Amino acid sequence: MQGVDLRDYKLRQLRSTTALVQQDTYLFNNTLLGNLLIANPEATPEHIDRALANASLAEFVNALPNGLQTYVGERGFSLSGGQRQRVAIARAFLKDAPILILDEATSHLDSLSEQTVHEALSKLMVERTTLIIAHRLSTVKNADLILVLDQGRITEIGTHQELLSRNDLYADLVTHQMSAGEKVSAA
Repeated sequence: MQGVDLRDYKLRQLRSTTALVQQDTYLFNNTLLGNLLIANPEATPEHIDRALANASLAEFVNALPNGLQTYVGERGFSLSGGQRQRVAIARAFLKDAPILILDEATSHLDSLSEQTVHEALSKLMVERTTLIIAHRLSTVKNADLILVLDQGRITEIGTHQELLSRNDLYADLVTHQMSAGEKVSAA
């Protein structure tokens, strides 16, 4: 896909090469296994076990009385926000797509869940082109390239350190989030 305009691809082709972890993970009124297999209906038990381990979900699933056969309810109401996010991450591992889109993937999580999800996402991003859409700067500070949007326009481009040194909108956002108690290191 490198060097080809996205407009030259058919929608089906783009979808097949992209995995998505959204802010609000949609789970169907089905079992955990059924919700995972949406990403790859042909996944083997080994692939599923590896995806659960990589998404930091294996211990939770193993503690359930019915394991992967546990029904999660409509939209996954029986799971916590962090557990739903980790199911979405496990789906992305199962899909094994070269492009990963993280759309506010940690925005509704408490700090403990966020840390666990960040660890799982770090594993997922290896060897993938990743587009991270986030307001929490702790999510993007290690990115190779950060694009800052203001009112729908790109206003700054650079690494975390480069953007901090410019002392513009990104630096203001970092200062604001640090004063609000969020962990974003200025270094």
